[in-house]
Amino acid sequence: MSGSPLAARLAAVRNQVADAAREAGRDPDGITTIVVTKFQPVSLIRELAELGVRDVGENRHQEAQAKARELESLGLRWHFVGQLQRKKARQVRAYASGIHSVDRVELVDVLASDEASVDCFVQVNLTDDPGRGGATGDDVLRVAEAAQAAPGLRLRGLMAVAPLGEEPGAAFDRVREMSERVVADVAPGASDLSIGMSGDFREAVHAGATHLRIGTAITGNRPAPA
Repeated sequence: MSGSPLAARLAAVRNQVADAAREAGRDPDGITTIVVTKFQPVSLIRELAELGVRDVGENRHQEAQAKARELESLGLRWHFVGQLQRKKARQVRAYASGIHSVDRVELVDVLASDEASVDCFVQVNLTDDPGRGGATGDDVLRVAEAAQAAPGLRLRGLMAVAPLGEEPGAAFDRVREMSERVVADVAPGASDLSIGMSGDFREAVHAGATHLRIGTAITGNRPAPA
């Protein structure tokens, strides 16, 4: 197992994250790497668990729900990182430890609950395309205010994807500026940043990422969707 290609890729990414953290004067232990397992089989997730991975991410509810049920005994923390439909929100809440794609107040209203708290991140849209997931402008603050006040939600901070064609470090700096506004005006404790993927996680670490969402750099190429 320790000599498998998956183990080698995981070790390489862990080393790169630690190196980037030290370059930035940060403690690597303050960064959570979420392994995104979209379209990957449960056998790969079992191997990840044997290699010490506890945080896994999915972005399609039906797939995530099935995997969470099948692998319940492993004690994994499931992070939902895809666009979230209002009608599926409470079902996602039932298995997710964290929801990284809260981008509108009506989603907050559906996710609010007297049940155990779930971590949530407000997703920021860094593009000019309104069809992309994420809140923009002052809507980021409005969604954060709603999440901060909602029972059963624990606002952790902001999530974003660096747009294609923009230097990742500059994009992540914009997220950090928004984060500073949220912390100053809405929620002093919501300073976490869910930024950085397989191609830009080093820049994200330098920008202050607390959560990285890394897929293919660890899992290898995705199989074709079923």
